Amino acid sequence: MSRIGKLPVAIPAGVKVTVLPDQVTVEGPKGKLAEAYNNLVKIEVKDNNVLVTPANESKNANAAHGLYRNLIHNMVVGVTTGYTKTLIINGVGFRAEVQGKLLVMNLGYSTDFISTIPEGLTVTADAQGKVVISGIKKQQVGEFASQIRKLRKPEPYKGKGIRYETETIRRKVGKSGVK
Repeated sequence: MSRIGKLPVAIPAGVKVTVLPDQVTVEGPKGKLAEAYNNLVKIEVKDNNVLVTPANESKNANAAHGLYRNLIHNMVVGVTTGYTKTLIINGVGFRAEVQGKLLVMNLGYSTDFISTIPEGLTVTADAQGKVVISGIKKQQVGEFASQIRKLRKPEPYKGKGIRYETETIRRKVGKSGVK
């Protein structure tokens, strides 16, 4: 059995969890999320906790046990506090700005990169090169942040590019001068 799957998911005040035969719905102050699940697990709500148990002792049921428990936990956290990822844009002339539902970035190429902000996410960009992506779906926030970072990965010599705020770039020493 999964060690993570055994842990109950606590339901905070103001959050409502509904379990249907093939779907779990979590509703809270920041919004509403729904996730489909298969018949390998049984999900039930008891005493302000969500309990996930495997339906049988198969390998697939044990694998799905921890997965669905974590997905439900992420949904509960998303509708209560939400998720944010912060990106730092570093480089001479590199900048980002939000224009309506578009994120426009100048990353040192001849043309600007224009990304459409997905529905359900909010993006803010300031003049110091900090882009904050926030939303209630953890997977959606992480995926969009990853797509933005892929546009110009940080390079190890000068540190130019887009990096996560918590990421540290191992810097390399450049070539030494001639004798």
